[in-house]
Amino acid sequence: MPDSQPQQPPSGSPRPSGDDGAAADGSGLLLCGARLVDGRTVDVRIGSGRIEAVGTAGSLTAYAATRLDLAGYLLLPAPAEPHAHADTALSADAPGPVPYDVQDVQRRATEAALLQLGHGATVLRSHVRVGDVAGLGALEAVLQARRALRGLAELSVVAMPRLLTGVAGADGLALLRDAVRMGATAVGGRPDLDPDPTGYVQTVLELAAEHGCAVDLHTDGDDPTRLARLATMAGGLRPKVALGPCGGLAHLPDQAAGRVAERLAAAGVFVVCLPQGGCGGVERRETAPVRLLRSAGVRVAAGSGALRDTGNPVGRGDPLEAAYLLASRYGVRTDAAYDTVCATAREVLGLPPVRVEAGFPAELLAVRGQRLGAVLSLGYSRIVIHRGRVVARTSAVREYCDSAAAAALELPRQGRPQAPG
Repeated sequence: MPDSQPQQPPSGSPRPSGDDGAAADGSGLLLCGARLVDGRTVDVRIGSGRIEAVGTAGSLTAYAATRLDLAGYLLLPAPAEPHAHADTALSADAPGPVPYDVQDVQRRATEAALLQLGHGATVLRSHVRVGDVAGLGALEAVLQARRALRGLAELSVVAMPRLLTGVAGADGLALLRDAVRMGATAVGGRPDLDPDPTGYVQTVLELAAEHGCAVDLHTDGDDPTRLARLATMAGGLRPKVALGPCGGLAHLPDQAAGRVAERLAAAGVFVVCLPQGGCGGVERRETAPVRLLRSAGVRVAAGSGALRDTGNPVGRGDPLEAAYLLASRYGVRTDAAYDTVCATAREVLGLPPVRVEAGFPAELLAVRGQRLGAVLSLGYSRIVIHRGRVVARTSAVREYCDSAAAAALELPRQGRPQAPG
């Protein structure tokens, strides 16, 4: 399947000017008049997929390139999605069990990734079940979706077997090895479903060490002793281990949760919480105590979890919503909340950092608004830049009826063309 092309923006949305072909290979793009979180208004020059220069507004206009006017937009490093479920995404309305036909999974996985790309996530990690009904078919389908998305978004896969110990776990281990050979870049699963949770984790860690894979495990975290033991076991693979969503920690007394947080920090593992809801890999829907974990030194990222499947039939897969919920419901500062879906989420995926500075990768998100709190609250209009080129646009227009109040406040309206006489 060839790379999909982004749709043309509707009338009224920002458009690039100049030679449209100049940015087709990720080079020659100038972002004009963008606002940064520190309040500066700047021009940003991009070439070969990286930020080449950042200067005061108007200072880079001599640069001959495709230009994109970002007046009225806040420019941010693009968020990342550290915890998705592409094999079950968009299946909430399917009658009966989740369909695992390869073509159906590929279609849903591709559509889900594009939805999340439209929200701003240029890189995504998806957990995919192997074994049972799915076999390796769901994994192959998601890998096909990854190939189809090349150039638009990056999609990596965590292979999740159900069992790994005992006689029944032998098949799961064989499938997990096959999954890594097929292209899974991380291994994981839900240890609590195995009769021997400790043995399950040990097997995953040994295979990951053998193949140089990352580890991403599902756990509710409601058993502090087990969670602390898991963290200690995983410490040898730091910083390639993520645990989540750990919602059960929210029900522990503060002292007990604090002790577990200290063990997690000492082990150097990540915790990936799911503030937008749960996923099929865990029972609890609570959000891990992010402020407590961060204060103990744990690196916390936030993911979307279920995207309109049985785990969350109304899941949006929007990283800005995840940050909004952490700020509005759990008292996390807006900058720290955005860090969980951006800088720390990229760390979970083993990616280099992104800042709006010369030399950094051009993975960017422009959201209409003047400050971070405002775009987390109502950031509808978005422009997504991946590898230095615009790959997705969302344009939202709010209209008000004719009224004295609207006219007095100069509220925005969209003019409509007159019908021909």
